Amino acid sequence: MSLAVLSSCTLRGLRACAVQVEVHVGRGLPAFSLVGSLAAEVRESRERVRSAILNSGFTFPDGRITVNLAPADLPKESGHFDLPIALGVLLASGQIVDAAGHAPRVGRYLLCGELSLTGSIVATGSALAIGLSVVRDRLPGNPLANALILASRDAPMAAQVPGLVAFGADTLADAVGHLSGRHPLQQARAPAPTSPSFERVPCLSDVRGQLAARQALEVAAAGAHGLLMSGTPGVGKSMLAQRLPGLLPPLTLEQTLEVAAVHSLVTPGYEPDASAPFRAPHHSASMAALVGGGLRIRPGEISLAHHGVLFLDEFPEFDRRALEALREPLETGQITVARASGTCRFPAGFQLVAAMNPCPCGWYGHTDRQPACQCSDEQVRRYRNRISGPLLDRIDLHVRLAPEARASEAAPGEPSAAVRERVRAARTRQWARQGCLNSQLQGAALEAHAPLDRESRSLLREAQQAWNWSVRSVQRTQRVARTLADLQHAPRMGSQHVAQAMQYRPESVCR
Repeated sequence: MSLAVLSSCTLRGLRACAVQVEVHVGRGLPAFSLVGSLAAEVRESRERVRSAILNSGFTFPDGRITVNLAPADLPKESGHFDLPIALGVLLASGQIVDAAGHAPRVGRYLLCGELSLTGSIVATGSALAIGLSVVRDRLPGNPLANALILASRDAPMAAQVPGLVAFGADTLADAVGHLSGRHPLQQARAPAPTSPSFERVPCLSDVRGQLAARQALEVAAAGAHGLLMSGTPGVGKSMLAQRLPGLLPPLTLEQTLEVAAVHSLVTPGYEPDASAPFRAPHHSASMAALVGGGLRIRPGEISLAHHGVLFLDEFPEFDRRALEALREPLETGQITVARASGTCRFPAGFQLVAAMNPCPCGWYGHTDRQPACQCSDEQVRRYRNRISGPLLDRIDLHVRLAPEARASEAAPGEPSAAVRERVRAARTRQWARQGCLNSQLQGAALEAHAPLDRESRSLLREAQQAWNWSVRSVQRTQRVARTLADLQHAPRMGSQHVAQAMQYRPESVCR
């Protein structure tokens, strides 16, 4: 045959968009043309494919070769189109035939792999993202194939996706042998799942004193609530935040694979880990570094913290535009990055934990320190106003940490394992009752699973009038109250839970 059509894909965020690789070998002066909105690394595949075919013992056809990657208006990046292009050239020139001498059917395979000049298939690192998208988007009429052929190093990673068939090939010749039926490849097996390594996470018992802050950390872990801690330097804000991942239960298989897929877009070869991710970018991070973007759109820190914790130390020192960009993802759990080159959507279901000083010098309100804080009221106001009201309104728990003179002499508190068990039990109740965590309750589901009695409504109404609370503030207080009830094994939340939740709002902390 002089025309071959194979299936491949290109990634737009975490979504694999189907690409048809059409290869035509015709008469004419020798030429090798690639078309279809291609990036530089795709255009360079001409030289890699030519050398790989020759060094694998096949004949590179003399004639005019035209390769079209359709649809033409979809930008194509990555070198993983090498394998389908090379196989298309061999199919179109009649060098791949089955036992009966006919061209094999390749429509069920999705082919991804970069070729070296020797003909070996190089791992691309995006196999997990491709595999997840193929399974999730397998709808009637979807052109994505239902079996993958890719590099041997990538195949076990893709095989972890339930319902996906993956074959690993070391060389171009191995892929040809499988398609022709002469040397079928073995289906890849997923590696044994990894268990979370809580030993690597610092234990909560290292924090001496700060009982109220430890309790707030437990509430944040139980309901996946955002947490803002303020206090003088050295009071324990960073220590508490770094120990939050040790309070979170292990990720499910689906969550583990989703987290690994996001990380593989930034760190090729990232190994799945059932522990909740913890990201702590420096306060000099740009908006693109936090939410994603760049010349070639990549996920930002909020997506790398998906199903985990994003810790922003020195909160007011971050760029104002970068912080404001967190507002929509905190509500929706996802981020859509729009650039001239296209639009990509990434998951961003992160738990925000932030820490800040009370003033520019850090010692506001610390009466025992010499020299005392010299910051004026105007300086303190400007410093705190670096964080906008709408962003503060989206953080459920606000805690002020006071210095404790004898904290170093206090006995160690509960270890992380004991608190983690209570958090796990509370989260289990939430999933069984409503199918999500309390921080994700919206609209009718919030009223159904966190109903307010008469006294609780009266408390919230008074707070709304006294402090001009928004509807969002009322709902977030309601969610925190539901989490407090879950931690106390209470089937229904009462006014005592609402009153305690109200103490975590910024008005009660700052006034």
